[in-house]
Amino acid sequence: MKILYHHRTRSKDGQYVHISELIHALRKLGHEVMVVAPPAMERAEFGADAGAVALLKRYVPRFAYELMEFAYSLIAYRRLRRAALSFRPDCLYERYSLFLPAGVWLKKSLGLPMLLEVNGPLYEERDEHGGIFLKRLAAWSQRYVWRGADFVLPVTGVLADMVLAAGVPRGRVAVIPNGIDPERFCNNSLPTDTAKAKLGLGDRLVLGFTGFVREWHGLDRVVDLVADRADKNSGLHLLVVGDGPARESLQARARERGIVDRITITGVVDRDRVPDYIAAFDVALQPLVIPYASPLKLFEYLAMGRAIVAPDTPNIREVLTDGENAVLFDPRLPGGMPRAIDKICSDGELRRRVAAGARNTIGLRKLTWDNNARRVVALFDRLLRPGARAVASLDTLQP
Repeated sequence: MKILYHHRTRSKDGQYVHISELIHALRKLGHEVMVVAPPAMERAEFGADAGAVALLKRYVPRFAYELMEFAYSLIAYRRLRRAALSFRPDCLYERYSLFLPAGVWLKKSLGLPMLLEVNGPLYEERDEHGGIFLKRLAAWSQRYVWRGADFVLPVTGVLADMVLAAGVPRGRVAVIPNGIDPERFCNNSLPTDTAKAKLGLGDRLVLGFTGFVREWHGLDRVVDLVADRADKNSGLHLLVVGDGPARESLQARARERGIVDRITITGVVDRDRVPDYIAAFDVALQPLVIPYASPLKLFEYLAMGRAIVAPDTPNIREVLTDGENAVLFDPRLPGGMPRAIDKICSDGELRRRVAAGARNTIGLRKLTWDNNARRVVALFDRLLRPGARAVASLDTLQP
């Protein structure tokens, strides 16, 4: 099968991991994949921001920036059409972005079967956090693209409900969460004792977090927990593998509480080195999370067989079960996460049991990029059968 893969992502972060891993898995299955994306993507380093685009977003008036985003669709459509006419794809796969109807335009003009991966309700996200000036255009573009694809692939059931509420028929929605490639991610990682020793943490009980650190994650409470336990010779140590806007406040909090030697923040780490850091974790932290997200770090923790502490929210419960592969906490309670950490740190048998359950989850639930790629191909196969697209089109007429 020849698959045209389209996205507008410009930064190399968790989004890039999803994109590159799925493309790799599709190619492993023997399919040809041509990628159409912003050229700057290939030149960026892992962990870098969107460069010039980030500057435009910061300094250009909001209405002008949004008009530029929508205008980019014309450029993207020309690139897509040019690629399609030379590559002659069987189908189109697109990662959803706001103000980007180019994929649906190509689908309609060339009659290509189209799958749309949705990682978040971007109109609602931006309206809540940054504000949107061109509200009608933004809302229209989201509905148009969601309804225009043959299948929409939200990453959680919670997000699927939002897609359904936008008018996409249930029969055209398939939940495909994030995944992991256990062979690529875990096979060459260090043993736990070696990983700890390399970081100078051989005698510590390590609480670990990977990713972009934000204030709302609540890691300041973990700093306080480490400080409160420091006088009891608990050996707790917080290892943050990543960077972000909350880094300085966490370091300041550690200085204030007198535990600078019990906090390590690595900064951005190359993707290939992340497993060696996770191998040093005794307890892996998934703090507060966006309610519809499928956190990539969660699948990494599971694959590495770490004992996980995570919020008891509907999207997290799609993957984790309290006492089986994690210890879950009530995110509505300020002390929920520290109490859950205390519980798992003080009970070695519980820690071993949930770690074993975590390690088994990936295989039992088939939470791999290879399985995700097989599901994508199966959906394309359905659409490529004679008459299948006509049935899908009729679904849009359902109330």
